[in-house]
Order: sequence, then structure tokens, then C-alpha cells
Amino acid sequence: MKVQSLCLAAIAALLLAATPAEACSNVIISRGASADGSCMVSYAADSHVLFGELYFTPAGRFRAGSKLDIIEWDTYKPLGQIHQIPRTYKTVGNMNEKQLIIGETTWGGREEQADPAGVMDYGSLIYITLQRAATARAAIDTIVSLANRYGYPSEGESFSIADKDEAWVMDLVGKGPENKGIVWVARRVPDGYICSHANQARITRFPLNDPENCLYAPDVISFAREQGWFAGADEEFSFRDAYNPLDFGGARACDARAWSAFNILCDGVFTYEENGVEVSRPASDWLEYALGHDLSGEMPLFVKPSRKITAKDVADVMRDHFEGTPMDMTQDVGAGGNALPYRWRPMHFSWNGKEYVNERAIATQQTGFWFVAQARGWLPDEVGALVWFGTDDAATSYLTPIYVATSKVPECLRVGNGDMLHYSPTSQFWICNRIAQACYKMYNQMAPTVRCAVDAFEQEQMFAGVPSMDEKVAKLVSRGRIRKARKLMTKYTVSTAQEQFAKWVKMEELLLVKYLDGNIKAQEEDGSFKHSEYHSGTPSGLSNVPYVEAWRRAVAEGPHGSVLEVK
Repeated sequence: MKVQSLCLAAIAALLLAATPAEACSNVIISRGASADGSCMVSYAADSHVLFGELYFTPAGRFRAGSKLDIIEWDTYKPLGQIHQIPRTYKTVGNMNEKQLIIGETTWGGREEQADPAGVMDYGSLIYITLQRAATARAAIDTIVSLANRYGYPSEGESFSIADKDEAWVMDLVGKGPENKGIVWVARRVPDGYICSHANQARITRFPLNDPENCLYAPDVISFAREQGWFAGADEEFSFRDAYNPLDFGGARACDARAWSAFNILCDGVFTYEENGVEVSRPASDWLEYALGHDLSGEMPLFVKPSRKITAKDVADVMRDHFEGTPMDMTQDVGAGGNALPYRWRPMHFSWNGKEYVNERAIATQQTGFWFVAQARGWLPDEVGALVWFGTDDAATSYLTPIYVATSKVPECLRVGNGDMLHYSPTSQFWICNRIAQACYKMYNQMAPTVRCAVDAFEQEQMFAGVPSMDEKVAKLVSRGRIRKARKLMTKYTVSTAQEQFAKWVKMEELLLVKYLDGNIKAQEEDGSFKHSEYHSGTPSGLSNVPYVEAWRRAVAEGPHGSVLEVK
């Protein structure tokens, strides 16, 4: 990892981009880019104060004149009331029964654009829109209508919105206390392409006369002119440059994550459209941009992956720490002797009058929950809506399949089963945190043990378990036996989650016993520990692993190296 010296202003910008509410990552996969023809959205809800649990809202019917209380998602602060609609859709997590998916990342924007009197915060926009819209385009209309009618108190946002057929990215921000509502632009991800965003507005210039692929607020340009943020021709207008100007922090702490997701899924070559022509260039052409060293370039909004993408591919992208790049968090002295790809907050530090910064990767310790959601249009809605759901750090946690048709939430994911200040031994969030905390102590030895179990579970579910269940329940739905199908999907959702939770409890026990005190106990092929021939409780095959080379070199060449040297 290259550690770049920064000016204080750049550090301040970086810290702003790394506050708890502004620390999420999304990947969007269009139908033509996926291996199975699904549209996919991944989302890591990264906040140091967010508890990982699975939200569940049944479909509802409401009398005329009914009101809905709006509670701010981040703070639980009551914001006001809005009019309820007669009928709402069922939602599970960030997906609804019509196979609509919405994720987000926050990017802040200009301070004067916040509207403290607004009622529809960004979290409420997501979850209420899921209750009201059946398609991605309808979701965009709903978001705009709610924000403009009731006011928007949150900061700038990028939304990932997908249904069975289309995937969209939407940038939006408020207009300030004197101008209720939002300015926004939404672009459809071209079929066969992917998109990614991470706490930095991604839409720059956009087509002004292509409603099939681009939608925007009628005043998105004129409002920027009025505020003095733009003065060129309409065709030159860039949403990002007007409302979330790129700086060092926006590139290094935010767009670098989008660059890394593209780098992984495109195998190091970005293929994109430029002036109507498909162009391919190495990902390294944008490395200086991702490092924050050169902000003059513009990373593509959409790229074509090098292969058809599976849900497992997307899940593994969410586990990235810039491995194999100059920002690789396992390679510098900050990773310690066991290649730990994490740096505790704050992200910056000072030394000898200079400011330095650690990386902010996709996988991070403060994840509350994360998911890969699939809208699978070849299946009926009752079956096609599927969320692969996980809690805590993606690198050491697993995704369990959740059919949106489920009538129950697994106990380990139930809202109220613990919180950030109250431990629960039956909570998936807490057991995943226990395992992550264990791995942080001896990462390059313990994390691979966990990852092996994660991969085995996810591959079994993604390529065997869920497809088999899909076939069974889709047949039932085609015969009109929807109630029976829902019962089976509920049983599968709950039993799979609870069985894996039980295995994860055992996983923590394994980590404790196997790696106690920095030693590694040898195991037999059946998983049992090797023991001495004289006493079954005494281990044999005990081993230790040397510290990584980068750490050994740093210590040997450091100020205390001569003291440690054996003369």
C-alpha cells in the first residue's frame, strides 16, 4: 500500500466521506451481465452504530385518510407523518414481493442543500418505496414524489434500483431549507454492463433526450445555475461536479472501492462505451485516479464484465481489501505480523508535520448488514425474489438465502434479538462479530479457516440448494398451490439460516481451540484434533507460523532492530 502525504484540507474531506452514515458500497449487475439472467444489487450497510437484523414488513391494506409515522432510519428520530396508500407490498430487507431491490450509499454534498424540516429521510425513502412500487421506474417516480411532497432532510445519496428487467443508478440531493424537494438524475445500467458506487456521486454528464435510459429532475441544471455552481451549456452539465465535486477523499476513500469492484469483475480490463464506440483499457489507467493523485480523469460509470457474473462473484467482491493492488491492505507494516487488512478509526494520522491516510476497502469491520439481492424474472414473483443476507464484516461472514415469500424471519435475524448495546447469544450479528474479532488477532491463519466454511456453505446453497428449492416451489406456484409453496420457502429460509447459525457457534469454538495462544493445533481429516498417544486431551502436531515478510523487514530495519538482532 502506498501511503500518500496529504494536506489538511484533503484529510478533512476524507474524514467527511468516512462518517458512519456515509460508508457503504454497492454493486449493480444488469440482467445481461449475470450468469443466470437475474438483475442483482449488493449493498453493505456500513455504520459503527448499525445493528445487523432483517427488516420484515407484511403487505397491508389501509383505510382512506390513514397516516404513516416517519422515523429517521439513522437516528430513530420522529420526523413527521405522511399519507398512507390503500395497499402496500410485502418487504423483506431491501427487496419486495414484486422483485424490486433498492440499496444506497451516502455522499453528503454541499451543506446548504440539507433541509432540516424535511420528513422523508433517505432510509424511509427506501423502505416506503419498496412498499409502494413494483418496478424500478415506478420506484424512481415514488422516491421523487415523496421527497418533493414532504421534504428531504438527508444528505446526498446514490441509490441502486433494480427489478426483473432493468437496473438503475440514481444520484439525488436536497435543495436546501428554502426549496423543498430534491434535484436528481437516474441512468439505466445498459444491459450486459455493471455499475458500482461508494459514497461519491457517480453520474457526471448524461443524455438530455433519452428517457428510455436517463431520467432527471426538470430543474437539475437550472437549480445549479441559480446557485452559481454551473455556468456552461446544458450538454456540458455534470451532476457530480455541480452537487458533489470530486476531491481527494471522494476518490481515495470512495471511488477507489468502485474501481476495485470493476477491477475484480472485469479481470483488470475496463470495457465501456465512449461516444457510441466500445473501448477497452486496462484498469491501471485509472489507478492514479483511485489513489486520489490525479482527479482530471473520469472513471466510467458502466463497464462490461469479462465474464457472466454469479451471485457468488458479487458476494466475493464485497469481501475485497484491495488485494493484489498497490492499495493492498495486507502488505504494509500496518497489517502487523499476520497481514490484518483492517485499520481502526480514525483513518488518518499525523507524523513529523505530515498527514497520512489508511485505505477504506469494500470489506470493513463496521458493517451492520450486507446482502446480494437477485430479481429473477424467469421465475414467478413468489419465487424469484431472493436476498442473500449477512451480518457484520463480509470477509468473515456468510450469506444465507432469504426468500421474500417467507412468512417468518429466522430467530437469528429477527429485529429485536439484541442490539448494539445488548448482546444476544442467539443473534447472527453477534456471533459473526465474535468470529470476526477472533480473526483480527491472527488474521492470515484464522480467516482462511472461516472463509473455507463460508465458501462451502454459499456454493452449496447458490448452486444446489436454492436451485433445487426453486424448481419445487415454482411447480407448486404453476399449479396454483401458492400457499404450499410459501410454506416450503418459509421452512427453507428459516431452517437454513438457523442451521448455519448453529454451525457458526461451533466455528467460534473451533477458532478458540485451534488457535489458542497463537499456536495452531493439527487436525485429522474428519476435523478432530490430533492428540498424543498417551492422553487424548493433550495436542500433538502443534505448530507456529512466522510473521509475514513485510512486518519482519519493517521491524528489522526499524529503530529497535539492532536491539532485537542476535549478535
